[in-house]
Amino acid sequence: MDDDTTAATATESRREVVPAERPWSARLDKGDRLKITDLHGAQAVDFLCFSAEMPVERYNAANTIKLARTIYVGKGVTLYSELARPMMTVTADTCGSHDTLAGCCSSQINAVRYGVENTPSCRDNFISEMARWCLGPGDVVANVNFFMNVPVDGEGAIGIAPCLSGPGDYVELHCDMPVIAVLSNCPQRHNPCSGCEPTPVEVVISR
Repeated sequence: MDDDTTAATATESRREVVPAERPWSARLDKGDRLKITDLHGAQAVDFLCFSAEMPVERYNAANTIKLARTIYVGKGVTLYSELARPMMTVTADTCGSHDTLAGCCSSQINAVRYGVENTPSCRDNFISEMARWCLGPGDVVANVNFFMNVPVDGEGAIGIAPCLSGPGDYVELHCDMPVIAVLSNCPQRHNPCSGCEPTPVEVVISR
């Protein structure tokens, strides 16, 4: 079934615009779909997911990379837990550039890298939003960065480059188990991951 047919036959249950620099979360059932749309382009979205039935089981970057045999997330790639169980699978992707290496920004690393103190950050967004689900700072692990462009050269050096996503680009994920999905609409203004000017994104849950 192609992406257009999937979109046409899906039953939408929730649609929200996540403001610039803000977090969002939801519980999704097995079989649900989560679509994240970059409304204005060049906006990174930091993402984590947890088992809704056993939240200590969470997304694991290393297992995902090893089982996908790639450091990049795209259509057909499954996000795996630390128990190597499939959590969510990318079923549609119009951007083609998503990162598993750079993790989330924090006020502490912004101070080290850019010499600025007390900045908004994805780590703080994760912590505040995850508290709704009785999850704490220790549950913030290496995350997926949707729409974020982190090129790796032949010698293994990485950098943060301008996002390749344009207005309306989206990624859609199918839930392989019941999950708690948590995202941070990245507030970073000191590198080009969000175009140095964060903008809103849209999330849609369907089945």
